[in-house]
Amino acid sequence: MSKFNMLKRKEAKNPEKLQELSDLLDASLTQAQENRIVKGMVLEVRPSEVLIDVGGKSEGIVPASEFDDESQMQIGAEVDVLIIQTENEDGMVVLSKKLADDKIRWESVLERYTEGSIVSGTVKSKVRGGLLVDVDGVESFLPGSQIDVSPVQNTDEFLDNTYEFKLIKISNDRRNIILSRRELIEERMAAKRDALLETLEKGQLRSGKVKNITDFGVFVDLDGIDGLLHITDMSWGRVKHPSELVEVGQDLEVVVLEIDNERARVSLGLKQAQENPWEDIESRYPANSRLRGKVVNLVPYGAFVELEPGIEGLVHVSEFSWTRRVARASDVLSIGDEVDVVVLSVNKDEQKIALGIRQTEENPWDTVSDRYPVGTRVKGKVRNFTSYGAFIQLEDGIDGMIHVSDMSWTRKINHPTELLQKGQEVESIVLEIDAENQRISLGLKQAQEDPWSNIPSHYAVGQLVSGKVSKITSFGAFVELEGGVDGLVHISQISDEHVERVKDAIKVGQDVEARIVRIDPEERRIGLSMKSDGGEDLDFEIPEEYKAESSLKAGQNIVGLASAFDEAFATGGEEWSPSDDASEDSAEGETDAEAVEAAAEEADEGDSDNA
Repeated sequence: MSKFNMLKRKEAKNPEKLQELSDLLDASLTQAQENRIVKGMVLEVRPSEVLIDVGGKSEGIVPASEFDDESQMQIGAEVDVLIIQTENEDGMVVLSKKLADDKIRWESVLERYTEGSIVSGTVKSKVRGGLLVDVDGVESFLPGSQIDVSPVQNTDEFLDNTYEFKLIKISNDRRNIILSRRELIEERMAAKRDALLETLEKGQLRSGKVKNITDFGVFVDLDGIDGLLHITDMSWGRVKHPSELVEVGQDLEVVVLEIDNERARVSLGLKQAQENPWEDIESRYPANSRLRGKVVNLVPYGAFVELEPGIEGLVHVSEFSWTRRVARASDVLSIGDEVDVVVLSVNKDEQKIALGIRQTEENPWDTVSDRYPVGTRVKGKVRNFTSYGAFIQLEDGIDGMIHVSDMSWTRKINHPTELLQKGQEVESIVLEIDAENQRISLGLKQAQEDPWSNIPSHYAVGQLVSGKVSKITSFGAFVELEGGVDGLVHISQISDEHVERVKDAIKVGQDVEARIVRIDPEERRIGLSMKSDGGEDLDFEIPEEYKAESSLKAGQNIVGLASAFDEAFATGGEEWSPSDDASEDSAEGETDAEAVEAAAEEADEGDSDNA
């Protein structure tokens, strides 16, 4: 006998109490049935709804849209439904087949999977921030950052495809599941990578596929790990960009060069899988052999010439021409030019070949002594100037230099432009030839008669002469005499009266008369006096401290002595000369070798400027 019947018998004498117990029991039964899944039977199928009998003479309505399977929409079919409310205003039970199915599927997923489990699901749609995935009928969220190991720009390609995922979070309260495909791929890649690293060895030949191309190289998928094929290891020849040799998806045979197990990095080589053309390079390209190649690259200091695929040599700018100074390789050659070259040296270890272009022609400096013997009178045009000389072009590519000290017998030349002009044709004498250093010294004054050779026959001590003041110094004035020879009037011989400053008593350009008081042919000096008594003090001497240095060469005129005097008197004394504005002789004090070296550089700079 049920508890309710027992209560009815016990309380039969109290109808009010019995009704109260009946109401409590009904309420308890109603609460127990709501939110519970029960089995129901289809009683009637209507156009938009289905009538379901859930037992206990209770019936409910379920929308037809909640039936995914039409076979269940048949009279007598048994279906699972969730009781939402035991009785509504119409006396019907409120049911939901969809909520019952969702709850059944959710509980099934909770029983089968936990966080970290691997699940299979089908991508159904795109939502903000990711994708919705169907996992055993439960909608799960796949964040965009967890779709793949690399960023995904277009998620459409994933729709309606089935993949495996890692279940990373379950929220039972919100019935929410979050998935990650990226973590699963990374874990499997790491396991595959570790297994592959154990089998890799240096020198192995491996098959791979080009995965990505960069400016510095190519990443090759070795089926478990990506190795770097650097651009320098792609070919024995020159490679400007990896895309010249490979493309994404291409299969390659590569050699393992280096393995870094700690950082899981592998260096690969493509050229190492091929024969090294440098192995027998010395026998194939001996020194002094003449070859023909193609210019493949130009740099400021030279040109790279390809002799064969993978083999290049460098022609330095200094090896372009015997006679021309080439500043930049691009001034002479262009990429793609075919040129004849001579092998100068081969370095197998450093994989370098030095080539020369000028060696394919005869060196004109080897025979320059035959063409221009010392003492020969030659003609040429003034090509360029330096502060201490002029370059004379004797033939194409062959220049000689006239130093300022070899320009005049009688004048001190501060700058070559005082006598010469660019483009002027001059005659000179070959003084010296240095074929090894490619230098020719010329003399302009040597091509003319030395006026001092006839001085003793033209002038005598005591002779009265006329001339023009050419220069004033602190210790006297120089007077140009007939034939271009200068004589010195010492300050003490300018006037009978005491002269404090030379420029106060005499002016440059002034015509004067003076008497010769001394002639020294060896030192190339003429002493003059303008005193009215005709120079009674004929034995005046220039103080020892003002005399020229012993380095004054024979052939230099008295003006050279004036230079020494200028330096000796450079203590603030006033003086003036027409050449004050001219640049000082920068070669003074240099050795001949230094002067010629500097002259060659200045001349080449001048050529570049003119070009």
